[in-house]
Amino acid sequence: MAVQGALREWVRSHTLGVAVAITAIGYALVLNAFEGIVPLFPSIGESTVRLLSSVIVVINAATLTALLSGVYYIRQRRIDRHRVAMVTAVALELGFLVLYLWKVGGGGELYIQASGLFRLAYLLVLAIHLVCSALSVPLVIYAVLLGLTRSPAELERTAHARVGRIAVAVWSVSLALGIVTSAMLRIAGSELETVGAIVLV
Repeated sequence: MAVQGALREWVRSHTLGVAVAITAIGYALVLNAFEGIVPLFPSIGESTVRLLSSVIVVINAATLTALLSGVYYIRQRRIDRHRVAMVTAVALELGFLVLYLWKVGGGGELYIQASGLFRLAYLLVLAIHLVCSALSVPLVIYAVLLGLTRSPAELERTAHARVGRIAVAVWSVSLALGIVTSAMLRIAGSELETVGAIVLV
């Protein structure tokens, strides 16, 4: 307990720096998965890649549900339930990250096989999804760290509410569009490409 308390106090005193460090580690892991610099996951076949893609969609839907539930609860001033919902969303997202890194690093990424306007629409949605995903990471981590290291009364004197609102908006768009791009891949068909490629190519 003493160690846990000391760690909490240290994170509390260095919240922004810890958020930046965790964000950098997350970005590095994703980059490594795509470029295959350091092999961290065992190789998997196309059927497993497609299975993981389906599981990831379910996780994203569950995460979005938890996230929106958290928004509802905080508007009702039900702080305990808000915290549970948000921690659930983050835990689900960690599960997503592990499966996503395994899918890309161990197998590859799925490329759409459509052409014309459908392909352009897919690439536009995908681009917005990727930008929102990248932007949401530091915002979510910072808001969560603030929430886990401070009491509700203390949080009112921080940027938690302001950052949290932006984080929820950006993260929700990212999750929703991730589900949309997966649906578009299923409609148009997709082909597996191994690591070292760029998704938008």
